[in-house]
Amino acid sequence: MKRESKQKLTDIDIKRYTRNFWTILVSIVVLGILFLTSVRLGVFGVLPSFEELENPKSNLASEILTDDLQVLGRYYKHNRSNVKYSELSPHLVHALVSTEDKRFYDHAGIDYSRTITSALYTTLLNKKQGGSTITQQLALNLFSERRERNTFKRIMQKFQEWITAVRLERSYTKEEIITMYFNTVDFGAYNTFGIKSAARTYFDTTPDQLTPAQAATLVGMLKGTYIYSPVRFPENSIRRRNTVLNNMVDQNFMTKEEGQTAKEQELNLKLRIANYGEGMAPYFRAVLKEELKKEFKRLAITKADGTPYDLDRDGLRVFTPINYAMQQYAEEAQQEWMEKLQRDFDRQYRNTDPFKGANANLLTTGMRRSDRYRVLKEAGMSAEEIKQEFNKKVPMTLFTYKGNVDTVMTPMDSIRYNKLFLQNAVMSMEPKTGHIKAWVGGISFEHFKFDHVKLAERQVGSTAKPFTYAAAIDNGYSPCFPVPNHSRTYGNWTPRGTAQGGDPITLKNALKYSQNFASAYVINEVTPATVASLTKRMGITSNVPSYPSIALGAYEASVYDMVGAYSAFVNHGTWIEPTMILRVEDKNGTPIYEKTPTVVKALNSESAYIMVDMLKGVVDGGTGSRLRRAEYGGFKNPMGGKTGTTNDNSDAWYIGITPELVTGVWTGAEDRGIRFHSMAYGQGAQAALPIFGLYMKKVYADKNLNYTQDDFPLPPDGLTRELDCNQYREFLGSPANEGSLDDDRLGF
Repeated sequence: MKRESKQKLTDIDIKRYTRNFWTILVSIVVLGILFLTSVRLGVFGVLPSFEELENPKSNLASEILTDDLQVLGRYYKHNRSNVKYSELSPHLVHALVSTEDKRFYDHAGIDYSRTITSALYTTLLNKKQGGSTITQQLALNLFSERRERNTFKRIMQKFQEWITAVRLERSYTKEEIITMYFNTVDFGAYNTFGIKSAARTYFDTTPDQLTPAQAATLVGMLKGTYIYSPVRFPENSIRRRNTVLNNMVDQNFMTKEEGQTAKEQELNLKLRIANYGEGMAPYFRAVLKEELKKEFKRLAITKADGTPYDLDRDGLRVFTPINYAMQQYAEEAQQEWMEKLQRDFDRQYRNTDPFKGANANLLTTGMRRSDRYRVLKEAGMSAEEIKQEFNKKVPMTLFTYKGNVDTVMTPMDSIRYNKLFLQNAVMSMEPKTGHIKAWVGGISFEHFKFDHVKLAERQVGSTAKPFTYAAAIDNGYSPCFPVPNHSRTYGNWTPRGTAQGGDPITLKNALKYSQNFASAYVINEVTPATVASLTKRMGITSNVPSYPSIALGAYEASVYDMVGAYSAFVNHGTWIEPTMILRVEDKNGTPIYEKTPTVVKALNSESAYIMVDMLKGVVDGGTGSRLRRAEYGGFKNPMGGKTGTTNDNSDAWYIGITPELVTGVWTGAEDRGIRFHSMAYGQGAQAALPIFGLYMKKVYADKNLNYTQDDFPLPPDGLTRELDCNQYREFLGSPANEGSLDDDRLGF
């Protein structure tokens, strides 16, 4: 009886346990289904819609447009160019599948056995092992963009990846998923996004041409783009590459012999670092980007949700006054003349060391300014260790006018090499509107990022003299007024120079021949404070002290400011702020910003016209007269300008004016101690003026631009002062030694 009772109790317990088991199991399944349904419905975060899965969106690049609506360039977060599956090397596909997802072709988005194995490794052995399939990684790349660090959020994100991965598998073929993966994966350094950019950046090739070793290197980076970077950590990269190659052998994608051959190869990098600097006007676009950020911040321009606009993501359209053809002409003119000038410069230093004496510290200073120095210092290296690193030979790419050259040399030698390049800047602007039509900030944006149009301030030399004469003219002086043209001392200042064009000399001839003695006399008469005040009203934003020496250009200014100031002469005395931006539209075409330039009446209209007439004299027989020669343009039409050469030939300038364009050109080395020894090469008329001539010749030859070659228009109210100094010859006498000057030897 007891046995039967016990048996019945056992049966009841078994049934109860069985019922509880199935209740719990069903509950878990139901809860799991409810949980996954909640994830699918977006309870724990919005998932992409079906339309988004069919058309995954990327960050939208912002476009910079010229005045004729050509695309000058783009701002973007990802340096991406998409490829088709047919454009992928089989080695890439094999490397990826064998390393990241061996059962890729067998699962439907989730590899459950790999997921369980990964969980066991993490839980029992405290070792991390990747459990994500290629499709899951694609889901993260496309729709999450970053891996959550918070544990709970990461778990939720993992489930979201699973669901999205399954949906991706239903929407795309395996080949399409592989292609999308390679197009969206981030290779970390150099803003390299997608396999096409990576192949070009690291091996200067295309994805279909990648060798097994190259493909394995790139796929190997995906485990950690920093730690397995072939540039930063080549030893790590080789070890990881060889692991990928072993995987390819294990999966029968290549033989052991082929794998061994690939593993024995060096990395053989051919770095070609791309950025938005490629293409037209890279210096302009770099400065423009910072200007846009400042303007958006100043005016609190934001999106509808109150967040700031991101130029790299939000697909803005930036309309600029740059003319595509004129930009091209300016870049071509610079390239043509600077290549010739650099050869002359190189010959000068062929048998001498420029880094001795006063220049002894230039190399050390250059080292400390470099990105390499900053990285090594942040890594904790001592000064001596950093110095040793800078004297180790490494692969690098050097700039030449014939194209980039790959070589091996020490970073210190590369600094020496780069410092011996002359730099140059060109800016061209319409004086009546302030619209900038061309902007060339240096000789190679890839190798020399610093902009010399707006960011650089260099000593202006004799290009400052027109401000002194303008102050005199605006205070009632006649351009024919005679002034002393011999050495004098003003307080503790005795300017240097030689008398040319007569003594006394008219203001007109003093500017024509760039006379220091006469200029010093004039500023002493009108006062330095008056000249400094006028100079600032004409748009010079740098410091202009009230010293007599500013008459000879003893201060610094940018090409940007100087072109704007000279434009006021042509624009009847009205200074208009140089304009880089016309307007900005959002991705839907809605205007969000429009530029309203500042306008200042800096100079009397008649005084401005008189200054234009005096600047014309510089070209008609003065220091800019070579523009009338065939080899420098052979111009017959009215134009004016001013040359400038600073002490020791460190800076060469030419600012040229025509009725509808003002163009400034500066030439000099990065360091003022690196310079031409002879004024025959280093003066403004030789090192800067020819670029203006080459540029304007191209501009006038382009009939589509339709710039006039007529004379400068008279001031609105006409003239009240005589400009023809020959009318006063009997009173002035006959100035001695008049003649055409070809240089700035008097205009220090």
